[in-house]
Amino acid sequence: MADPAACVAVLDVGKTNAKLTLWNRQGVCVERRTRPNETPPAKTYRALDLDGIEAWVVETLRAFSRLAPIEALVPVTHGAAAVLVFDGAVFTPPMDYEDEIPPDERADYDQQRDPFALTGSPALPCGLNLGAQLDRLERLTGPWPDGLQILTFPQYWGWRFSGVAASEVTSLGVHTDLWRPLQARFSDLAIDRGWAARFPPLRSAGETLGPITAEWADRTGLPADCRIICGLHDSNAALLAARRQGEISEGEAATLSTGTWFVILRSLARGATADLAGLDERRDCLVNVDVFGRPVPSARFMGGREAELIAGLDRFQPTADYDPAVLISRLPGLLAEGVMVLPSFVPGVGPFPTNSGRWCHEPQSPDDRRAALELYLALVADECLGLIGSKGPVMVEGRFSEAEVFVRALAALRPDQPVYVAHADDDVSCGALRLLDPDLSPPSPLDRVRPLDLALDDYRRIWRSRLGDAAA
Repeated sequence: MADPAACVAVLDVGKTNAKLTLWNRQGVCVERRTRPNETPPAKTYRALDLDGIEAWVVETLRAFSRLAPIEALVPVTHGAAAVLVFDGAVFTPPMDYEDEIPPDERADYDQQRDPFALTGSPALPCGLNLGAQLDRLERLTGPWPDGLQILTFPQYWGWRFSGVAASEVTSLGVHTDLWRPLQARFSDLAIDRGWAARFPPLRSAGETLGPITAEWADRTGLPADCRIICGLHDSNAALLAARRQGEISEGEAATLSTGTWFVILRSLARGATADLAGLDERRDCLVNVDVFGRPVPSARFMGGREAELIAGLDRFQPTADYDPAVLISRLPGLLAEGVMVLPSFVPGVGPFPTNSGRWCHEPQSPDDRRAALELYLALVADECLGLIGSKGPVMVEGRFSEAEVFVRALAALRPDQPVYVAHADDDVSCGALRLLDPDLSPPSPLDRVRPLDLALDDYRRIWRSRLGDAAA
């Protein structure tokens, strides 16, 4: 008989932070630990900190194992990352997607990509297209030996814990250039370059890869029968969690996942289809793939990174020292003075990828800068929702869901769409838990956001007028 005290651990490796959470069978979080990710010194290329994350995971799982028996471990990670493995070991460290790719190499690679209409994957800067990373890694470390495998990032951790290699569609379908979501197959690029044959067999996100290896059981104190789950992409985990909420469980809805990236996923009503041809690849619109293999119209921008650059917010705690009443009281004056932020402070991504970010009437007060930043984030999120044709309710989750000016401004800008916020920042983990228990109740109800009592239409119109053709 299963131990009623048994818990599930979720490893959530984001771009900025790594998080481990421990959950009981009722969906209550027992323990939570977080670690800011570091960037190791670049050698041939800028790489992700596999060794640092792994050392922290070992230490944290050992602490968790003393709190409760752990029956399963689910890995979740950001997209645009993969690890090359060979002969039971890492062949070369995974590339950081923010590493620059030489222009001549990128131009050659772009000639090989499948059309956007077939992959839903726009041409993105640096290594944000996973195929561009593989192209560069093969130039630097090839020719690759027979038997080398390519593991998308959640499945790398699944392999590391279980020794079983797998692939999974949410990570294959996140602007990789490697997957054709409407046909549910690898792209011609992936096939022609021989990469498709190097991906392990497809498994569903909730499948058990196997028990934890003896090595990892010994290192962490986890029981020998702890199941290792295949895992999935983080924004898709948030979408899976959102679909359990009654307000957006069946009909048309959008999930806005906020962190380093703000990712908007339009979830269609049952039986509905989307006009994917209407997505604008030049403005960071794309097609994600959900855990069931269905195409998901999406848009995104690097909101968390811009918050650091514009207002100096802590990347880890963006709502620290936060008094929304003070910020809201400053808004009428800021609007009257024409204070605004224009995109983009992170070039090459988001709905205005070619625009250079700047202030209009830049304030010096930290509160004023923060209030203007949150208006800016709402304006860009509003633009993204429009680009993907969003019509139904919007649920905001993640670190910025507690940023009251942002969510209330978004509600004011989208009066025909109810905006909700999910509490805390555990929706990614809750989505991972739903892989094991689809009927798991949400940890807390959604809160309907009350729009700001301000007329923002003229402010938005002026903001758009200063952006040029990109806002047309």
